[in-house]
Amino acid sequence: MENIEVEKLIERLLEQGTDFGLRVIAAIVVFVIGRMLAHLAARGVRRAMRRTTKDETLTGFVSSLVRLGIVAFTVIAVLDRLGVETASFAVVLGAAGLAVGFALQGSLSNFASGVMLLIFRPFAVGDFIEAGGTSGSVQLIGIFTTTLHTADNKKVIVPNSQIMSGTITNYSANDTRRIDLVAGIGYADDIDRAKAVLERILAEDPRILDDPAPVVEVAELADSSVNFAVRPWVRTGDYWPVRFAVLRRIKEEFDRAGISIPFPQRDVHLYSAVEG
Repeated sequence: MENIEVEKLIERLLEQGTDFGLRVIAAIVVFVIGRMLAHLAARGVRRAMRRTTKDETLTGFVSSLVRLGIVAFTVIAVLDRLGVETASFAVVLGAAGLAVGFALQGSLSNFASGVMLLIFRPFAVGDFIEAGGTSGSVQLIGIFTTTLHTADNKKVIVPNSQIMSGTITNYSANDTRRIDLVAGIGYADDIDRAKAVLERILAEDPRILDDPAPVVEVAELADSSVNFAVRPWVRTGDYWPVRFAVLRRIKEEFDRAGISIPFPQRDVHLYSAVEG
């Protein structure tokens, strides 16, 4: 009798061991195949994106996201093959993710903003932008932060959430820009003569574009001056050199032509008091 019970116990252990062994083997096979698929998918996405974009940050992010997604599904499939209740595991994982989300809500906000920047691409590396309370040339677009180099060569690291929550001005987005200047003359000066001088200054600078044509018109009758709006168009890279040069030429040519440039003045009148 005892021998029969021992034999049944051995048979039961063998059956359970065989079943568990098959489960382990199946889990190992699923894990290996999942890892291979994750690697192949990430490499395929990386190659496909490199044919359409040169942004390595976006390429690396998307390929990593694809790889991690497949690995996550693989882990769940492995646990299911081993007999682990994946529904309860998902609940625990979700609760843990919620707790981590509350603890890292600032970082997650920066992460989400980084994803939006990489998807919608309001600017690219090398562009000169104004965003997040600062301005500079974009050096790196990261998942959590964006690195800028300011005009005076300072390195500024701006959280992506600050960039996405405000206005983004991209000065490098278009090939051309308009320079807006104001040139004031005295009320006693000849308007047509001053306009001719301004138009000649713009025509003599080869960096100023003919199309769109520059504008020189009277824009305002101010308190002490007649103000001209001087608006030439230039290539984006020539904006500051042309602006500096035109301002200097206006002063030099107005002086040469005898055209005054008014500046704030105050007249003081003294009256003598009469005794009695």
